[in-house]
Order: sequence, then structure tokens, then C-alpha cells
Amino acid sequence: MAGQLWSTNTKGGYLYADELSSVLRMEVRASTKFRQFCDAKDFSDKGLHNGSSVTWNVYSKMATKGAVLVETTAMPETNFTIAQATATVSEWGNTVPFTSLTDYFGKHSVTEVTRNVLSRDCREVLDSEAESKFKTTPLKYVATGAAASTGTLYTNGTATGNNNIALNKAHIRKISDLMKERNIPAYQSDDYIAIARPTTFRDLKDELEQIDQYTVTGYRKITNGEVGRFEAVRFVEQTQVLAGNARDASGWTTGKSDWCYFFGADTVAEVISMAPEIRGKIPTDYGRSMGMGWYALEGFGLVHSDATNARIVEWASAA
Repeated sequence: MAGQLWSTNTKGGYLYADELSSVLRMEVRASTKFRQFCDAKDFSDKGLHNGSSVTWNVYSKMATKGAVLVETTAMPETNFTIAQATATVSEWGNTVPFTSLTDYFGKHSVTEVTRNVLSRDCREVLDSEAESKFKTTPLKYVATGAAASTGTLYTNGTATGNNNIALNKAHIRKISDLMKERNIPAYQSDDYIAIARPTTFRDLKDELEQIDQYTVTGYRKITNGEVGRFEAVRFVEQTQVLAGNARDASGWTTGKSDWCYFFGADTVAEVISMAPEIRGKIPTDYGRSMGMGWYALEGFGLVHSDATNARIVEWASAA
């Protein structure tokens, strides 16, 4: 059988050793980063028996703005448009089977160990799915030099040109200004969020290490993984989603930087029919064949897929 076997050290036998520490040293597990920013809450309690899809309306601005009225002229008439976006709930899960001997002979509880690794797997899988929706934003910002003037915002979902500069103060200021001028609502108070891998922020943190703007008086972390604040942008580090455009650790062609998302409120919808849970397998083979797994009924969807209302700007590169 596939799964955990007492007779194979790497799959079960190492759960016991004469010199094994009584403290099980699990691989470091990060908390979810992207799911915490799935802030469209309308469908977070969709529940069961309500179908697999959800649809929401996205309303445009007025086609024509209001204006000063003339006493003898009729009130102006205009309109707005309605677009719809959807998300579909899918089954998610993974399992680890194990034998009763693994449970009986191991110094550490195989059920507890399995619960830990399943929990980590669940967090990583669902967080990666949430990030994949952030990636579909139509707003892509590409910089080819250190000055803010070398940055270009593309609004068709495609980054043109290779980013050739590490993320720096000048471009953060420009992106922050772009978001404000596009009337993207702040994530909390007056602040936006930026999320990326630690190496993407490395040069920035070195650049700002002694600047009072980065950690100001009264600064308080409000999100998992938050490391600082600059120009009304709060920076969050994550390591679960890999580097590169394909998210396969390949990195960008120039090697100067990597992806980063800047965003405000109303980003991605997380649709929950059944929240993630750990399940135990009903034992078979007279109790000798056991197992555990995680299971969820969830879906994710970008709330604003049109460039006019988009809430997410990706620091991006063509390759």
C-alpha cells in the first residue's frame, strides 16, 4: 500500500529511535498570507445545498457626470453599466494512509504528526490558489530602470518588457500614487498592502533601514507576515508561493527582482461551502488499515477583473 509503513524508515520507522528527541521538530510552517487578504466576505458562508457557483455584480461609474443646472433646462439623464464575475466551488483534499503498526510502535503519535503535515499542506494549497487569482489582475507595472519615469502601467493583463530593477522607493511612490489616483480604496485606514517573497523586498529594506518612515511612531502590525510600512504601503512577506512568472522558483530573466502585489480593499472572493477540516479514515482490514486527510469545498475569484475597477497592481515582468 502507498502511505506510511513501519517497515520503511523514511515512511514510518523513524517515528521511533532510541535517541530521538521527545520534541518532534516539524518543518517550519508559515501561516496563510494570501487568504487573509481575500476580503470579499459575501460568500464566505455559502454553505451546502446552494450549488457550486456564485455570481456578483460589478457596477461602473456614471457614464456622464452631473453638472450645474440651468433653470429652464431639464435635468440630465445618464446611465451606468453592470458587469458580472463568478467563482466556482471545488473539492480540495489530500490523505495519508498508515498501518496500525505505525500507530502502535511509534514513539510519537502518527495521528498527531499526520495532522500537522496535513494542516501545512492544506494551508499551502489553498494559499497558492488564492494567489493564482491575484495574478489574474489586469494591472501590470513594469520598470526598466531605477527612476520612477521608467515604470509603465499596463492595463490589459500582459506585462510588456522585462523588469530590470530591484523594487525601490521611487517605484513604490509611483505605484502608491497610481493606486490613489485610480481611486483604489485603501485596505485599512489609509494604507495599501504589498506582498512578495523576502528577496523581492531585500534591497528596499536595506535602502530604508535607517529611515524613520519605515517604522514610524505608533506603527502596529495588522497582518500575518507584515514587516514594515512606507509611503502608505504595508509590506508583507510570504514564502509559500515560489518565485518567477510560472511560480516555479525560476525567477525573472534579469534576476534583479521578482513579483509583488500592491492592492487595496475588495480583492479576491473566497467562497466557502465547507471550511477545511481534518478527517479520519474509517479503519478497514480489521482495523489494520488507517488514515487521515484534509478536505474542503472552496473556490476563489477575482472580484474586479476589469481594468477600470481593478484593485490589484502586480510588480511584473514579461520574462
